[in-house]
Amino acid sequence: MAEHDERQGMALLRDLLDEAVTCRGRIAVVTGPIATGKSHLLYALTEHALDHGALPLTATGSRAERDLPLGVLAQLLRNTPMTDAHRTITTDLLREGARAQLAGETLDHVDVQIVDALCTVLLELSARCPLLITVDDAHHADRASQLCLAYLARRIRYASIMLVVSAPDHHAHRSSAFHTDLLRQPHCRPVRLSHLSAEAVARRVAERAGEKAAGRYAARCHELSGGNRLLVDALVEDHEAVGGPGDRYAEAVLTCLHSAGPGMLLAARGLAVLGEPAGVARLIGESEPNAARSLQALERAGLLDGGRFRHESARSAVLASLDAHDRVDLHRRAAELTYHEGAPAGVVAGHLLLAGRASDAWAVSVLEEAAGQALRDGGVEPAIEYLKLAREGCGDERRRARIATTLVRAMWRINPSGPAGHLAELTKALHKGHLGGGDAVVLAKALLWHGHVADARDVLDHLGELGDLDRDGLAELAVARAWLRGTCPSFLPHLPEPSEEESAGAAHPLGASRRIESAGTLVRALTEGPCPETVATAERILRGSRLDEMSMDTVESALLALTYSGRPDRAAPWCDAFIEEAASRHAPSRQARLSAIRAEIGLRSGDLAAATRDARRALEIIPPGGWGVAVGAPLGVLLLAGAGMSRQEEALPYVTHPVPEAMMETRFGLLYLHGKARFDLMAGQAGQALRDLRLCGERMAAWGLDSAEFIPWWVDAAECLVRLGEPDEARRLLEDRLGSCHRRSRRVQGMAMRVLAAAGESRRRVVLLLRSAEMLQAGGDRYELARTLFDLIEAYHAIGEFRRGGVLMRRARALAQECHADGLIRALAPGGDYDGEPPGVRPILSDAERRVAALAAEGYSNRDISAKLYITVSTVEQHLTRVYRKLNVSRRAELPSKLVREHA
Repeated sequence: MAEHDERQGMALLRDLLDEAVTCRGRIAVVTGPIATGKSHLLYALTEHALDHGALPLTATGSRAERDLPLGVLAQLLRNTPMTDAHRTITTDLLREGARAQLAGETLDHVDVQIVDALCTVLLELSARCPLLITVDDAHHADRASQLCLAYLARRIRYASIMLVVSAPDHHAHRSSAFHTDLLRQPHCRPVRLSHLSAEAVARRVAERAGEKAAGRYAARCHELSGGNRLLVDALVEDHEAVGGPGDRYAEAVLTCLHSAGPGMLLAARGLAVLGEPAGVARLIGESEPNAARSLQALERAGLLDGGRFRHESARSAVLASLDAHDRVDLHRRAAELTYHEGAPAGVVAGHLLLAGRASDAWAVSVLEEAAGQALRDGGVEPAIEYLKLAREGCGDERRRARIATTLVRAMWRINPSGPAGHLAELTKALHKGHLGGGDAVVLAKALLWHGHVADARDVLDHLGELGDLDRDGLAELAVARAWLRGTCPSFLPHLPEPSEEESAGAAHPLGASRRIESAGTLVRALTEGPCPETVATAERILRGSRLDEMSMDTVESALLALTYSGRPDRAAPWCDAFIEEAASRHAPSRQARLSAIRAEIGLRSGDLAAATRDARRALEIIPPGGWGVAVGAPLGVLLLAGAGMSRQEEALPYVTHPVPEAMMETRFGLLYLHGKARFDLMAGQAGQALRDLRLCGERMAAWGLDSAEFIPWWVDAAECLVRLGEPDEARRLLEDRLGSCHRRSRRVQGMAMRVLAAAGESRRRVVLLLRSAEMLQAGGDRYELARTLFDLIEAYHAIGEFRRGGVLMRRARALAQECHADGLIRALAPGGDYDGEPPGVRPILSDAERRVAALAAEGYSNRDISAKLYITVSTVEQHLTRVYRKLNVSRRAELPSKLVREHA
């Protein structure tokens, strides 16, 4: 059968009507997919008939009225102009015919007489006036009306009547007796409409939204509609409103489906649940041929393309139209169907998740498998949902504990504070004997992270009661031993003694072996200091690592090993690459932990602004409360960087931020103590800073983590002693430590030389500072190099070498600006002209000295200055002594007034 567009169809129908008006009765059967314009064509034809002297009689079939006998014929006859007598007779005939149908009588002679009488009414009327009889959606007409219309069709060949019926081509109506009876009449013509072509869609879009809009999205409209007129119009509205498929498109899809019939609607729902045509018949309980016909009809309707919805919003609209019970039931059946057909675990688990129930053993297994695969692929969020459902549906307590442990690991990757609610459950499972050795180690680490020190120790102590561990348990125990050695050494005694198997080097899984090796590399960096072997091993580990389920500890340990081996320059590109990978995998916990490491790298390179930015980003991704004991690392960086940039007000909140008490038993606590001490020293609290540094040093020594590259606490302690007026003690401390400092710790040696110059005799100061600058240049710490150059400039000024000082001034200023060291930048700013100094040379005061000097210049007493700056009177006196020496003055009255203006 040839297909027609709307214009061709209309032209054919008009020709047929012209023939019918001349007593040559005609029949037209209009078919086509959903929304091809059938109803619109019939309406346009009735308008045309009125203009050309024909009387239109119209009726519309309805699914809701299919069981109403003679309902369609009644629509036609009740609008027919006739005398009262004829109307009474017609009404009685309709009533009698309907009664017979409702009574269940068969079509006997009396019924045929009723049909004949009703058709005679129309035939007699056509003798007075040509008739156009249209029945839209004739496939929904009741059976009695169809019989009457078929009877009439056989008798209008030489009457002034045109009969037009429409129906979709997907319906069983096409093969019904009524449809066949009409088409076999010699005066019948089929009219089959089709969807719009791409060019026709472009014209339709242009008519509704303009040529520019058609150029932008007409092709997309055709792609998403298949030329379906209803969908095209909806897409135009959505594009104008929201720029793409939206609510109108979703509504149009549902309108098409509800007008298509129950079979197509059910098939569409099955397809929406499964996402692909395979298995739809079994899901909806239909035969394969019937389901295939429904899907083909949906394809012809423009709703599908290649057996799938043309846009995800169409599928979502169908799913949303289901009531909750039907949706859950379909997904439950889909889960069973896909499981028995061997579909991937992720597909089955997705249906289980949407069904909200997994009580069968196979369902729990599938959810565990899907979670494992999702974690390997970086899909942490769906993995967490799979594990939650598996945990709810699991009836075996031991297995449930194992699932809960995996859930804790997965939630950790999003936010370390997330698993806190499961720790009590796991602890209880451990004491019941339902938690394996490897899982118990994971629990202990989680408890420690959250500051539950006593509980963590209890779990570790309990490990010895679990008996012989399996291979995975032995591996986790070995990993924990290496991790605790470099992170929480005080917990090592609570681990069970290594078994003979472990001591003999039992073969561990590859992932565990890499974690052990990486943790051991970090321990060597923390205990032995820099060495080429440690650097080479760390880089080898990083080359073979990616951020999969178990590798974060491996990556973290290797990056820190490089950083604490004095090679932050090599750690930086690795860390940046892993941060990018964590972002692409949507693993915020890993992004935060890697950002904290990146902050340490930036700090040791002298990039204070970058260190601050990375540490803040780490604390933004995971708020301080979610970091547990590890919060000491980013907080320590912020305090050290804040002190270096002389931004006391910005750094102050981090000093006062509450930290877990358990943090002080970890490596992170040492980092925090160091940062806090440097901040206190900047604020003029040298005594408090010295106490924190000595505590830091004592713990480092007790734990055996005494590498100078990790935390050179004794350098800062010596500086505190110098500030406190004890240069001899400072010198002894430095000389003692320098003797044992690793020769490859160039950065630390350079820092120590700077402080040693300040504590020693002035005649040796320049030599020591030159050595310090040389070592810091090799060590790569730009901030510490800027501090050394600052002191070297002062040393040159002290011996009258102003030209050399001037040359260094430019270099020191450039370094200070690179590091964002605001205090140094201000001190090195050009244009100062203090009394007693050569033109262009400005003595350099530290921030603390400048604040004290400014208040002294204003006339405040030492006690007043002490109260205003919250420092001791002794500290004020020490600051003023150094200020007098630097400015070459002997009393307050000689202090430059410019100090007061700068302070203001």
